[in-house]
Amino acid sequence: MSTNNAGFNTRAVHAGQAFEPRTGAVVPPLHFSSTYAQDGIGGLRDGYEYGRGGNPTRDALQEQLAALEGGTHAFSFSSGLAAEDSLIRAVARSGDHIVLGNDAYGGTYRLINRVLGEWGIGNTPVDMSNLEAVSAAVDENKTRIVWVETPSNPMMKITDIEALAKIAHDAGALLVVDNTFASPYLQTPLALGADVVVHSTTKYIGGHSDVVGGAIVVKDAELAEKIGFVQFAVGAVSGPMDAFLTTRGLKTLGVRMDRHSENAQAVAEWLQGRPEVEAVLYPGLPSHPGHELAAKQMKKFGGMISVQFKGGEAAARKVAESTTVFTLAESLGGIESLMNYPSEMTHASVKGTELAVPVNLIRLSCGIEDVEDLIADLAQAISNISG
Repeated sequence: MSTNNAGFNTRAVHAGQAFEPRTGAVVPPLHFSSTYAQDGIGGLRDGYEYGRGGNPTRDALQEQLAALEGGTHAFSFSSGLAAEDSLIRAVARSGDHIVLGNDAYGGTYRLINRVLGEWGIGNTPVDMSNLEAVSAAVDENKTRIVWVETPSNPMMKITDIEALAKIAHDAGALLVVDNTFASPYLQTPLALGADVVVHSTTKYIGGHSDVVGGAIVVKDAELAEKIGFVQFAVGAVSGPMDAFLTTRGLKTLGVRMDRHSENAQAVAEWLQGRPEVEAVLYPGLPSHPGHELAAKQMKKFGGMISVQFKGGEAAARKVAESTTVFTLAESLGGIESLMNYPSEMTHASVKGTELAVPVNLIRLSCGIEDVEDLIADLAQAISNISG
């Protein structure tokens, strides 16, 4: 069926998912083959030659991702960082420059600063919610990428995508939006002027904490050709089973994000009233400095919350190690609730830099459990602070 004008959930279920014509199987078959028979030399069937260059299961996922982000081309990778690396290789060279958020995901900063920095690509971290600071950091002669997470990880800052796109484009740069926290259900950066969307599909898109992957989505054919070449030439593609699991998760993204958002809103409002809490960082709260902007460019506010405690590092660590429904673990966006202490976990690589995360902060990924159980779990964990 055509899904061009269909709603989000219809596209999620049907884009790239036509039934198998021979048997009528409603779930497309999983293609494990690493190579494909040719009808004579160069006689490729539907363009398939070798698994690195193309796989029907991966292609179906890529069609699904493009449909949901409002792009024309999507590329699926073995991890979010593999996607980011391939994107930067496609558009930047030695001597070029990247402006990125000063609270970017630690792995992104490590890739840009410590790996690609060794190859001569410079970077300037800046508060992306401060548009004047972003403008000042952009070098019209060198900046090729302005890179933003909104909401950001883990400080939950909100950035005006449309305004940032203008700054980037005026300088001849691309605006890249890491849309992992919001997902395409809550936010579509390409429609707001961004050039590229990147995802760790490990998170909300996969949604079940059982597959690692990454994705890039674009609208420009010339840019897509460059990215597709690097995907093929470097080869950090998603395997067929990973692509299949990601597709299966993506089909229920909308209904899951509704529940994640509802649970997080209730948890954030409850946390805001606790005397032990110094700050609740959640864009769904009217007290959040980015609340109005988030309401404008997001459908809902998502499932991620960061919390800072008055008792400092000791209090944050105590809470992180005391929950029973929230699991202390890396990652986010799964159906189960996860607790993270970023300073020593996801953002340990930026300790001692301006991207360092406050030591009194924990990050919550609210799952789809009954919200009463999530709140009860946090209540008992917080009660241990003075215990």
